[in-house]
Order: sequence, then structure tokens, then C-alpha cells
Amino acid sequence: MQIENYIRAIPDYPKPGILFRDITPLLADGAAFQHTINILAERYRDQGITKIVGIEARGFIFATALAYALGIGFVPLRKPGKLPRKTVSQTYALEYGEDKLELHAEDISAADKVLVVDDLLATGGTILAAVEMLNKQQATIAECVFIITLADLPGAQRLQQAKIPYYTLCSF
Repeated sequence: MQIENYIRAIPDYPKPGILFRDITPLLADGAAFQHTINILAERYRDQGITKIVGIEARGFIFATALAYALGIGFVPLRKPGKLPRKTVSQTYALEYGEDKLELHAEDISAADKVLVVDDLLATGGTILAAVEMLNKQQATIAECVFIITLADLPGAQRLQQAKIPYYTLCSF
């Protein structure tokens, strides 16, 4: 089963000139979604990972399923103001402005070996902010995993330059 066959290209979405990679066909097909999670579970099963960290919002879908498959905890990285307890945050640059990620401060510690999950690696800004925040919590990053990497954007190169290990299931 080729995961790429379940990812649809949508031209000019969300604006003209963008080719959007839609993961919803992958999610809508139970066998394809299960296959995706099984591939990841097999890769990470014996690596001593203690927490799966998922990036809002589509990263949650894969991160929670993978955490369940591995029998370990899930920690959400959210947009500001969405978490009720004490948080730590990291601001990062966008093309026009900036954004911020937060996590509950007590959910990640130096004792944790984490896997960071997101659906897509594009420019790398979000994942680099996530890694920086997890480093501040003194967690060990096992790897960052993506369903899709956009090869014509600098995200993969930025992770390589920062010596951050990553894995992707398919590249476009």
C-alpha cells in the first residue's frame, strides 16, 4: 500500500499558486490510516520513547493514534490560550508576523524521550519552535516524524542543518 496514493493534490488552495496536500483521503480510508500508524508503530516500538508530542492540529490525529498503538502518553502542542494549566511557550516567525506554541509545563521533563509528530514539514518554522521548547524542558528528542515533506521548501534542510533527526513517510 502506497501512502502517497491517499494524499490528494488540491491546486490553488488555500490561495492561488498553492498546491495543497490533502491528507483527508488517507484518514477516510480505514485500512490506509491503520497502515500508516502501523508503519510508524513498528519504527518506534522499541526505542524507549516515553511521550508522543503532537503539533496542533493535524499532528494530533497521527500522534494520538500512534501513542495509543505504542501504549504511551500523548502531549499536545497548542496555539496560545488553549491549555488551562501552567504552560511554557515558544514564539516563531511566520512569513508575515509570528506565532506561538504552548504545552503544559509539567507534562514534559528531563526524564522524557519524546517523538514529535506533525502531518507536514514545509518551511520548518513550527517544528524548530517545537524542538526548542522541548529542549528548554530538557527532554530528549528521539526524532521528529512527518507524514509529508514538501521537498521544494526548506524544512528538511533546516532540520539537517540543526542536526535534528527526522523521518518522513512521503515526499512531494
